[in-house]
Amino acid sequence: MNASSTIGRVRNFIIEIGDLWLFARRYFRQAVSPPFEYKELLFQCYNMGNRSLLLVGVTGFILGLVFTLQSRPTLMEFGAESWMPSMVGISIVREIGPVITALICAGRIGSGIGAELGSMRVTEQIDAMEVSGTNPFKFLVVTRITATTLMLPLLIVFGDTIALLGSALVENLKGGVSLLLYFNKVFDALSFSDILPATIKSFFFGFAIGLVGCYKGYFCKKGTVGVGEASNAAVVYSSMFLFVIDFIAVFVSDIFFEI
Repeated sequence: MNASSTIGRVRNFIIEIGDLWLFARRYFRQAVSPPFEYKELLFQCYNMGNRSLLLVGVTGFILGLVFTLQSRPTLMEFGAESWMPSMVGISIVREIGPVITALICAGRIGSGIGAELGSMRVTEQIDAMEVSGTNPFKFLVVTRITATTLMLPLLIVFGDTIALLGSALVENLKGGVSLLLYFNKVFDALSFSDILPATIKSFFFGFAIGLVGCYKGYFCKKGTVGVGEASNAAVVYSSMFLFVIDFIAVFVSDIFFEI
């Protein structure tokens, strides 16, 4: 790879980031202006939330099981297995649960949005909506981005709860810790500074997934190959943005709560 091709790729990436910013500005303008597509918004919330529950639940349960099974022997060496509920609860609620759930939804929801809107662009359904006088951006884009922003925090709470239940099951079988005692220790360890940053950044996670998926699908290139590229790019870009948002959220929360 020569220097000119590298510079060209960097240039294209910067241009695409700028286009994504303009796309986000257009979303905010359209989101606050009537008419509002309430029925489509509710449908998208149900579609994204309900269809992701099983995947998020299974992943969260396995996450809680594996994390506890891997951590317990190390804590037992120091005689600190009683700290297991506190450690697992803080780790899952603050970082592991939100990030893992968001990555799963980036693959499940982000790719679905990119493929769906890409197919509509390729088959000229979006063009037909524009000709008929319908605002396709408000109907297709605004509703989906808003739905992901609202539903991802709920999916993260659901995934965290299932992960803690999986961890509690291991502690009950290995250490004889009751479910009530386990969750008492978890809630005693959690504080306001643990829950608030995780909740706030989950909204940004949902917004990033919906924004990137809609952007890639809405401006999909012609042809069936473009649909696959849009779906793949939606997952890659949204996953990258999730890590960037997570880093910024952790950095800002540390500064804020230290002050």
